[in-house]
Amino acid sequence: MERNGRWLGPEAPTAGSLRGAVAALMAAGLLWGTTVPLSKVALEWLPPAWLTFARFAVAAAVLLTVGRSRIRTAFSPSVLASGAIGYGGSVLLQNAGIARTSVSHAALLVGAVPVLVAVIAALWHRTVARPLAWAGFAVSLAGLGVVTSGEAGGATLAGDGLVLLSVLLSAGLVVAQTRLLRGRDSVAVTAAQFLGAAAGALPVAAFSGGVPAPGNLTAVLVTLALAVGGTLAPFTLFAYGQSRVPAEVAGAFVNIEPVVGVLAGVVIFSDPAGFGQVAGAVAILVGIAMSGMPQFLQVPGNRGSRGRPRPRRRPDASGAGAPGSQPGTPRPATRRTARPRHLVRSAGTGAGCCAPR
Repeated sequence: MERNGRWLGPEAPTAGSLRGAVAALMAAGLLWGTTVPLSKVALEWLPPAWLTFARFAVAAAVLLTVGRSRIRTAFSPSVLASGAIGYGGSVLLQNAGIARTSVSHAALLVGAVPVLVAVIAALWHRTVARPLAWAGFAVSLAGLGVVTSGEAGGATLAGDGLVLLSVLLSAGLVVAQTRLLRGRDSVAVTAAQFLGAAAGALPVAAFSGGVPAPGNLTAVLVTLALAVGGTLAPFTLFAYGQSRVPAEVAGAFVNIEPVVGVLAGVVIFSDPAGFGQVAGAVAILVGIAMSGMPQFLQVPGNRGSRGRPRPRRRPDASGAGAPGSQPGTPRPATRRTARPRHLVRSAGTGAGCCAPR
């Protein structure tokens, strides 16, 4: 996190860590883009609550097995609650909304996450994004409007409202995640959040309906792909990237999700695509670059010649270069030598004693 030009995140970013964070955030956005079409197929077998439980239960089992030696330090009530509400609650609402509205409307609402993250961060953490970042948010939203401006059959107000609630929960978690990740391992935190999400979704699934019947092979494979490729990998990558950049920069990469969703709709579901969709996708990517550029320019090693700090001059023996000295004016070098305390005499008595300093 950054406040008044000062980095407040878990660690100060470097050029190498920033490149790794950007790569992780981009990969997370690409993988998240597959969740809407996969969820559409999986919801034909599992209800929204059971699908949410299946996603996070499988992801938690894998991640707890891989990183079990580091999990203990991440278990806390706040981390578990963030997983239950921010992960489980948002995905549960999103699944319920997708079942009641169109993919295009859902994609447009998901694309509002970066702007909501910037607004929540400004109100909660008193961090205000730079004008270039806000311009990037606007460009991304404009691109989303172009991409999702086509025909959207099956959309309902109730479905849009559920997706909007899930978007608000997701944006709030992105902002809160900055403090949750501070001083903790990102993989361990994600594993604990997965466990909290699965534990929170299970009672809802049990009370909302009975145990679903076994599905066919296609439905099972799609659900596993959604749990691993749409949950385990992207959430872990996003947590890793967010631990190294501010929340508003990380949130900008969520806009990759609707772009991938539209491409999947064109390739898999044969949705129509034209010049507008391509232009909108380019605008979204440009907006993401604009949103992350201010942070990238502040990283040491990436500044231009004007932003490079001037090296401090060390004074030489003549005193040149010292603060307050004039060029060409010699300044005598003085050095104070510490004297043993038993040789320091108190003023006025002449008696040897240990005078306090």
